[in-house]
Amino acid sequence: MANSPTETTLHHFRGANGAEMAWHEIGDAEGRPVILIHGLFSNAFTNWVRYGHAAKLAAKGRRVIMPDLRAHGDSAKPHDPAGYSPDILADDNLALIDQLCLTPGGYDLGGYSLGGRTTARMLVRGARPGKAMLAGMGLEGLLDLGGRVSFFRRVLEGIGTHQKFSPEWMAEGFLKTTRGDPKALLLLLDSFPVIPRAALADLDLPILVLTGSEDQDNGSARALAAALPNAAFAEVPGNHMSAVTLPDLGDAIAAWF
Repeated sequence: MANSPTETTLHHFRGANGAEMAWHEIGDAEGRPVILIHGLFSNAFTNWVRYGHAAKLAAKGRRVIMPDLRAHGDSAKPHDPAGYSPDILADDNLALIDQLCLTPGGYDLGGYSLGGRTTARMLVRGARPGKAMLAGMGLEGLLDLGGRVSFFRRVLEGIGTHQKFSPEWMAEGFLKTTRGDPKALLLLLDSFPVIPRAALADLDLPILVLTGSEDQDNGSARALAAALPNAAFAEVPGNHMSAVTLPDLGDAIAAWF
């Protein structure tokens, strides 16, 4: 087990096209694995470790596995469009499950924001955890990405020009704290396929839909929970950005997993 709540071990795996990808681990190496996937512009440390969420799972004896998405953190950040085939994030993380030899029902899976969307894509593609979590995600964020992708494209293409305190300026500031790579992230924005609404009805495993009470960035989390056949719904304080920084999020995640 890591010696402190913020000390993780770094590992690598091969992504879907052979790119070198990174994942971080905290907790009991013999514990039940739970994979947590971070959001856009973030990384595993910022989303799960910095504010103590992963430590709460580790304290329950869990093996917490936290990949850095392609174009983020310690994972590959190719500047070639060929590195961003459609559904590449799901492909990468399905490869991680395969390379860790995790068996159906023998692990749990969840994500925040883009990580929640990636989790949903993995479930639609056949991932079979015992439990799943879609956090910071609403129904519209799965069915129609147009508005959000356009927003992030404006952020990345207009770096250094955004009006102070605008949503774009705030997003750029967050990107700077995580040392994101704008060129790689711009390419990544073209790799998100739509999730058909009908596909959600087939996801019959237990799924927690978890959201900040002021978060509407990806649409309605209540509507997402209603569209899933076996969902639980939970709210914590905060908006899309602030909820991640508050202990309530980690408490809700630890209670579910």
